[in-house]
Amino acid sequence: MAFGWIDEQAELRRRAGLVRTLRPRPADTPLLDLASNDYLGLARHPEVVEGAARAARAWGGGATGSRLVTGTTELHTALERELADFCGFEAALVFSSGYAANLAAVTALAPHGSLLVSDAGNHASLIDGCRLARGTTQVVAHRDPDAVRKALDGHEGPAVAVSDTVFSVDGDAAPLAALAEACREHGAGLVLDDAHGLGVLGDGGRGAPHAAGIAGDEDVVVTVTLSKSLGSQGGAVLGPARVIGHLVNTARTFIFDTGLAPAAAGAALAALRLLEREPGRAARAAEVARDLHARLTAAGLEAVRPDAAVVSVRAPSPEQAVRWAADCRTAGLSVGCFRPPSVPDGISRLRLTARADLSGAEIERAVRVIGETRP
Repeated sequence: MAFGWIDEQAELRRRAGLVRTLRPRPADTPLLDLASNDYLGLARHPEVVEGAARAARAWGGGATGSRLVTGTTELHTALERELADFCGFEAALVFSSGYAANLAAVTALAPHGSLLVSDAGNHASLIDGCRLARGTTQVVAHRDPDAVRKALDGHEGPAVAVSDTVFSVDGDAAPLAALAEACREHGAGLVLDDAHGLGVLGDGGRGAPHAAGIAGDEDVVVTVTLSKSLGSQGGAVLGPARVIGHLVNTARTFIFDTGLAPAAAGAALAALRLLEREPGRAARAAEVARDLHARLTAAGLEAVRPDAAVVSVRAPSPEQAVRWAADCRTAGLSVGCFRPPSVPDGISRLRLTARADLSGAEIERAVRVIGETRP
């Protein structure tokens, strides 16, 4: 029977406690949110919502075509210019998602004969980019510049190292300056996914590469998402103008994909301008993460020290992680639940996201619920 193997796979997932289900959320919910990636609390900010509405009224509900046909509006170019300036890069290119931005950057910068050196903890979008690229991929130890050096040593031809700046599972940061040095020793480029750094790290939230002093370097290309700190949707690639020009002409997820909806571009631009006016939001998100970690560990829970706004709490098993998250929800708290295959180390955990708009009382409530519902 066609697709009969799907039933076998479904049964295996059920036995392993790895079944995933969609849970539609209402517009208004009484749950305290520590599950979303709205780090700065901007997704519902009046200025951001109005930016989306104003763009939709002006340009309609969709982009109407690919960026190279009819999908580029004045908002797209303004967002690219201001995003590049804010993060310290020469140019930027906006995509329909951060996933598409990563696929574009990795595949377009790894031609035949090239070597991609990929961190073992990278996000799925970087992994998929390496799989689709025409070069050869070598996976190296997590956060290990010497492993990158070893992989690059002796390779002739184009090469690029690929890494998250802040890893999405545990919230630990990559040693960016050391990675850049390792790449330069071998004439290799560096592609960094700053999805979890933008809006939290760097001066006023300008991102992890800015904090590391490598933003704008000619051999560094950075991808970001507009769907986390900026409270919108979409993604972008930042880098030298010649690299961005290369992507316009060669990146398949740019050439053949419908452009980002104008409403999303308008929301992201409004959020970016708000962050420039209120840089303290970035520091507050990091402060909340540190406070969460301190309180969780004081309560006897095994939490990973955050380098940005992600705090993970280890769970005994996939089944218990799912039950733990469900019990938190019943108690009024929404938390993320990460299980295999989403976690590279096979360890299930609750994943908490710190938000700049969380109060001390809300942090205390979250920690109390997590402690009271622990397996």
